[in-house]
Amino acid sequence: MIVQKYGGTSVGTAARMRDVLSIVTSTPDSKIVVLSAMSGTTNDLVTYNDLLRSDLTGASAHLELLRERYNRVIREIGFLEKIGNAADRVVEDTFSQLSSCLHQPLTEQIEKANLAVGELLSTQLFHLLCQSEGHASELLPALDFMRIDEGHEPDIPLTQKLLAAAIKAKPSVSIFITQGYICRDHQGHIDNLQRGGSDYTATIIGAAIQAKEIQIWTDIDGVHNNDPRLVDDTAPIRQMSYREAAELAYFGAKILHPTCVLPAERMQVPLRLKHTMNPNAPGTLISDQTSQRAITAIAAKDGITAIKIYSHRMLMAYGFLRKVFQVFEDHETPVDMITTSEVAVSVTIDDISRLDDITMALSDLGEVQATGGYSIICIVGNSLYDDGQHLNAIFGALKDIPTRMISLGGSRYNVSILLKTEYKKDALIRLNGIF
Repeated sequence: MIVQKYGGTSVGTAARMRDVLSIVTSTPDSKIVVLSAMSGTTNDLVTYNDLLRSDLTGASAHLELLRERYNRVIREIGFLEKIGNAADRVVEDTFSQLSSCLHQPLTEQIEKANLAVGELLSTQLFHLLCQSEGHASELLPALDFMRIDEGHEPDIPLTQKLLAAAIKAKPSVSIFITQGYICRDHQGHIDNLQRGGSDYTATIIGAAIQAKEIQIWTDIDGVHNNDPRLVDDTAPIRQMSYREAAELAYFGAKILHPTCVLPAERMQVPLRLKHTMNPNAPGTLISDQTSQRAITAIAAKDGITAIKIYSHRMLMAYGFLRKVFQVFEDHETPVDMITTSEVAVSVTIDDISRLDDITMALSDLGEVQATGGYSIICIVGNSLYDDGQHLNAIFGALKDIPTRMISLGGSRYNVSILLKTEYKKDALIRLNGIF
């Protein structure tokens, strides 16, 4: 069995839904199809929740616009009459449920239930499209098997147990359709996976059933060796390791969330990134096999803030770094990069929601300076450190671009360089010459 995940743009219109159906039914493999909400829907539902707090008239008008969008999609799909009536009922029942929120207090549980509506709608409509075109399929509700624990992490053993039972109960079904992103928490309330969303759902499912392959279908042909939005002459990477993919995803490659790689790597299930508009393209295969390239790809992560802590107390002292990182742990803020000297520590963060509290706490340890407007350039490869020529090429390309921090050696797969965002595009273009 394989797992196929399709994002919001892949199911964003009636025509795109039909394209997805064509891909799903093009091979005889049994499969679990994971769908995101139609593009824009989750954002619309977030807006609806916000309006419910302050503007009920505006919330009602916003909801009617969203309802009309789905009615239009149904008309554009062109269901057979009987199935079209069923699709009308799905939309009517869903928006009646959403409308009921106009007449009751908004709670956290209602908010999360509202956010789940997009995936529930897209999967039900796609299931009806399968039926309308004569393809047998079965809805496999994610709320019946996808679970997270008290720490908001996937409960893999319970998910695996519930999923196996659901699949076993339908032995003749070859196409299961389920929702990405949504789940239930340890108390049984509707929740979501947050980081990685539908991609995470797909890799958790693939790992749980030890799938033949997990396919992530998007609107780009695999992972490119540089940012195609900023750099000309980029090319897709056809093969890379789980670790290479995770490094690229963490440091800015938008095609996959780094968290999503972990379940696949743990169970050694291959991940393949494919292009919905060019399904015959090979895409990128992510497995335990490396790219065999000294430099595989380059990514950039924006919105970075650098924090420097300067203190003479650090000199020859143990325990100082523990105190520094305790501050970030207390304020639930992850660190991207770190460099140290005898009397200073510099770190970078991309979440500045608690920056004032962090700098105040760090000021007890020394002089603190926080500066924003940076980007991290990440160069990922399989053998960056095998000899000096690759590092020489990297730093030679950037020799007259000011850099704030350099991190290498933390992972054998990457070199990370912090520089002002204004230099990012120039740096990416220059580094592209290394290929």
